[in-house]
Amino acid sequence: MAHDLVCIGRTGVDIYPLDQGVGLEEVRTFEKFLGGSATNVAVAAARHGRSTALISRVGRDPFGRYVRREAARLGVDPAHITPLTDPDGPPTPVTFCEVFPPDSFPLYFYRYGAAPDLLIDPATLPLADIRDATVFWSTVTGMSAEPSRSAHFAAWQARDRRGVTVLDLDYRPMFWAGPEEARHQVDRALDHVTVAVGNREECEIAVGETDPHRAADALLDRGLELAVVKQGPKGVLAATAHERIEVAPHPVEVLNGLGAGDAFGGALVHGLLSDWPLRRTVEFANVAGAIVASRLACSTAMPTTAEVESALAGSPHHAEGAIG
Repeated sequence: MAHDLVCIGRTGVDIYPLDQGVGLEEVRTFEKFLGGSATNVAVAAARHGRSTALISRVGRDPFGRYVRREAARLGVDPAHITPLTDPDGPPTPVTFCEVFPPDSFPLYFYRYGAAPDLLIDPATLPLADIRDATVFWSTVTGMSAEPSRSAHFAAWQARDRRGVTVLDLDYRPMFWAGPEEARHQVDRALDHVTVAVGNREECEIAVGETDPHRAADALLDRGLELAVVKQGPKGVLAATAHERIEVAPHPVEVLNGLGAGDAFGGALVHGLLSDWPLRRTVEFANVAGAIVASRLACSTAMPTTAEVESALAGSPHHAEGAIG
């Protein structure tokens, strides 16, 4: 049976400090969580009852075994999260998240050489699952190195821009030689997708525009059906050829802004699969992202549909504040 959502891309282990309000050098206790943007989107959609799968790779190590087991526990089909064949290959990556200050903190990526998720082999892609999924989700980070880059283009070629084919613009400078290289690869990718999601800085990499409306126009001009531009404290803009809406931020007290975008992505997928009106879809996704920003972790913090609907209805147990 075809999955509702198939994601391809980064996976690994996030290490969060349990001691709050201090830098990593002062933290005494930590906890590990499943992480990686594509992984979190799959988990987020699974929390809304969607059948999801992840295409990625892990090292032949305990953290790799943890990723596969935890993905399955959180509702993501782990069949295509494959360990490297070489026992001396790179280990499953670990990311330390400082969470201080909560809305703007450094991430420390421990990815040795080519991380396993950038070694996805185009020759072993589950092309039938990619073709048949109602939604196929990929990220710009997945194009930052070979052979993952070639695997992404092979997947898009097999899918042939059918259904909902999403590119998360997810530009992370530390994975690229420079912005020009990223810009070139994103420009190629836009010919193969139907939906793009990103913030203003990521839109500048993609289409050379930071103004949300001009960025949306430029993305639609590339043949996309939906452009979603996150505007931080100004909310979210979503545009199609026939409709354009803006949604204000949902108020929360931010504990950890990391993962909010992935919760947004999984909820966006749920709304698109539900065939909701565009405004309802984006409002739902916006609130899902805000809820995760008010929690410590990412994957295990993804809200259920009922939690999002409760927040949308103005449930009084949600904290006040603002999310960017």
